Amino acid sequence: MKLATLCYLRRNGQTLMMHRIKRAGDMHFGKWNGLGGKFHPGETPEECVIREVKEESGLLISKPALKGFLTFPSFDENDDWYVFVFVAEDIQGSLSETEEGHLSWLNDPELTKLDLWEGDHIFLPWLDKPGVFSAKFVYQQGKLAEHSVNFY
Repeated sequence: MKLATLCYLRRNGQTLMMHRIKRAGDMHFGKWNGLGGKFHPGETPEECVIREVKEESGLLISKPALKGFLTFPSFDENDDWYVFVFVAEDIQGSLSETEEGHLSWLNDPELTKLDLWEGDHIFLPWLDKPGVFSAKFVYQQGKLAEHSVNFY
């Protein structure tokens, strides 16, 4: 089992996205993603997302808002992934490059036109709904096979 975070930084109708094109062998290679990554031992979801955003962008976020929880059974063909999804609007610092991809502030209406995982096209609009969601996305050989969601 892998525990991870995913964060969508937002400002003025734009979202910071990473185009994962720098590391060969990256399971997300070629895709656009929010920022985030795996937990370190003992971290809370909030501590993890703040650290990961800082490492991947140079930006410091405060008060990340939990928007959802994603379950990906056997996502990497071996492990189930459990991902806490956040939105952050309280952002400080200057953007810096990362080893994982290129960062770009993109207009929100353009996000679903990007090369995203199929499930991302489904859950990105949920970030604007009130409350929290819990969703399961089942991929088989890199393709979305099924999904389900509960809203709270």
